Amino acid sequence: MTRKVAVIGMGNVGAAVAHYIVASGFVDDLVLIDKNEKKVQADALDFRDAMANLLHHTNIYVNDYSQLKDTEVIVSALGNIKLQDNPNADRFAELPFTSTEVPEVAKKIKESGFNGKIVAITNPVDVITSIYQKVTGLPKEHVMGTGTLLDSARMKRAVANNLHVDPRSVEGYNLGEHGNSQFTAWSTVRVLDQPILKLAEERGLDLDKIDQEARMGGWTIFQGKKYTNYGVATSAVRLVNTILSDAKTVMAVSNYREEYGCYLSYPAVVGRDGIEEQVQLDLTEEELKKLQNSADFIHQKYEESLGK
Repeated sequence: MTRKVAVIGMGNVGAAVAHYIVASGFVDDLVLIDKNEKKVQADALDFRDAMANLLHHTNIYVNDYSQLKDTEVIVSALGNIKLQDNPNADRFAELPFTSTEVPEVAKKIKESGFNGKIVAITNPVDVITSIYQKVTGLPKEHVMGTGTLLDSARMKRAVANNLHVDPRSVEGYNLGEHGNSQFTAWSTVRVLDQPILKLAEERGLDLDKIDQEARMGGWTIFQGKKYTNYGVATSAVRLVNTILSDAKTVMAVSNYREEYGCYLSYPAVVGRDGIEEQVQLDLTEEELKKLQNSADFIHQKYEESLGK
């Protein structure tokens, strides 16, 4: 079976996603789409130049929406990174741009006959994921966003740094909006199979400080180079591969939660059929309040996007 993926939006993030896919040989066919014809053609040629030195071959298609008909997964990475350069580290700063661009792209996706899965990176990701689902008419479980998969990774990095362990030894989730209202659900976090709350008490860890370090990780990177790309691209490719390989893995991704009436990040089992099962966490009352607050914020912004 031919593995086929598309990347829409070849800016810093989309290019990083595409490069990771091509260099690793994850797919047979890769479709690249971007309004900037010169840029996307240049990227395609650059990838083809790399082929002779890679272990795998990837067929590259450029700006051809008809190729989406038999594509398994589309990654949406379109955006306007300059709008992120604001003093509040606010991912919703891109909404005026992306809420206009995404419906146009989603309509073309629908017209192509695409019937696969969509993975959204485009910010603000929870609202944008909802727009993609509404316009394409795809089942909610087939449209998802990277959400706090990246924020959870940043939390693991921050916890691991404070406890001097490998971040892969940290389990747990950041939940809610992929933005300022997201939070670390400390009740879910374990380090080397030990509850972080117990370790924090024993070792005097400042969890509020660690949470802040994790939440502001993206902003710190942005201030250094005016964009982020490797962390979120890796999250997206992991999610794509989880779908392609039917890995049925629990991941904190943006998925539609009926009880909150919106897309937000909460653990779900991801496989070939998209969101195959939704996990139910035993959260504390404080965490539930934070999650509801995040959902309310997403709702508000989604309604604003519809009223443009």
